[in-house]
Amino acid sequence: MGQKLKITGWIAAGAIAGALTTVSLQTVARGAMAPLPLEELQQLAAVFGMVKTDYVEPVDEKKLISDAIAGMVASLDPHSQYFDKKSFKEFREGTTGRFVGVGIEITQEDGLVKVVSPIEGSPAFRAGLKPNDLITKIDDTAVKGLALNDAVKKMRGEPNTKVNLTIFRKDENRSFPVTITREEIRTQSVRGKVVEPGYAWVRLSQFQDRTVEDFARKIEDIYKQEPKLKGLVLDLRNDPGGLLDAAVAVSAAFLPENVTVVSTNGQLADSKFTYKASPEFYQRRGSDPLAQLPAALKKVPLVVLVNEGSASASEIVAGALQDYKRGTIMGSQTFGKGSVQTVRPLGPDTGLKLTTARYYTPSGKSIQAKGIVPDVMVDDTEDGSPFAALRMREADLEKHLNSGQGEEKKDEAREKAREEARKKLEAEALKPAPERKPNPEFGSDKDFQLLQAIKQLKGQPVLVSKTMTERKEEKKEN
Repeated sequence: MGQKLKITGWIAAGAIAGALTTVSLQTVARGAMAPLPLEELQQLAAVFGMVKTDYVEPVDEKKLISDAIAGMVASLDPHSQYFDKKSFKEFREGTTGRFVGVGIEITQEDGLVKVVSPIEGSPAFRAGLKPNDLITKIDDTAVKGLALNDAVKKMRGEPNTKVNLTIFRKDENRSFPVTITREEIRTQSVRGKVVEPGYAWVRLSQFQDRTVEDFARKIEDIYKQEPKLKGLVLDLRNDPGGLLDAAVAVSAAFLPENVTVVSTNGQLADSKFTYKASPEFYQRRGSDPLAQLPAALKKVPLVVLVNEGSASASEIVAGALQDYKRGTIMGSQTFGKGSVQTVRPLGPDTGLKLTTARYYTPSGKSIQAKGIVPDVMVDDTEDGSPFAALRMREADLEKHLNSGQGEEKKDEAREKAREEARKKLEAEALKPAPERKPNPEFGSDKDFQLLQAIKQLKGQPVLVSKTMTERKEEKKEN
């Protein structure tokens, strides 16, 4: 297998402040360089020379070159990126699930940094930051127009140092400052419990370096409590992804040995590969971490919960289990990040993360900009999913890669639905705090989708969404 199995990065919907997130399949560098467009390179050299000699003040020529590389790569798609020394170090640290920062998952909106969600238990979580908050300033730096990577850098730092964030909360129409003390963020990627006699719930919040071992340990604990488990809920909601081999391993825990889990395809020969439910495709530390799992896990009735925040690695798992009809996929359509990024060093401390392939479910379907459509559509709450239209998906990102499987279709009702959702959110924000309806914690006894999953496992009627429909891939505007 060699280089093909050296998986070193993450798949994700956005960037985590303190760890850059995307899937990275480390492969051998290309042996031969493609022919270079000499005329265009001469123009680039001429511009470099003019800027260096004619600009109003001296410029750092190394920074000019780095910025040129970063701009060239960033123009390709939302997930390709040039890593300078600091960001490359942060990226490599990110695979452990431990980093120093404030602990928020972020994206960009209208030139500002938007909070997708605070990491549970992080300094940002304790400070009260909420999804959809906009960060307008980081210390004394205005965020408007700042590259997302630069915003991440400014929120990084040493443990016990402080960073001042200015937050604009749209639903309350106010700005306010928040001072957060940076600390090492240790994300716990696996949680689980016996929900009621015979039925259990296991949640994966990310696919990290230790996720497979922690997952196996949690499954063993559940079977010790319930040796005759009747049904299991695998919760992948808001799971932005992670290590590809971890996704293959979790899929393998439920599937027959050696069946295809996911395949990749791109220009390079190394990007054309098939990953199977076999230890050689996920084993990294000596013995097989799944070897001691109960044999009954392969046949236990299974429901997989997903939503718009389920991306990449979690979509690989959901797609594989759906294709083999191993479990019922329930919830809402997933994020739709079906591309693979390869990370290659450019020197001892810089690197390039480049989109090199799309990945496909076992039946050959591309997930890119489409996502996984659940077998059973279920709303967030008993009252529906009033704010679902506001959630970002791959198809919403600028310069997103298309699926490569037919023309994209524009959904004209999308913006109308978003506007209606914005009005509902604003109306909800105007209500007195006791009258607002916060979303219950995943795994709690008020988790509507989990309750429907348990009903599905019991063969009882499920409250299926009456309004949710499949969202088609949207046509990109040039």
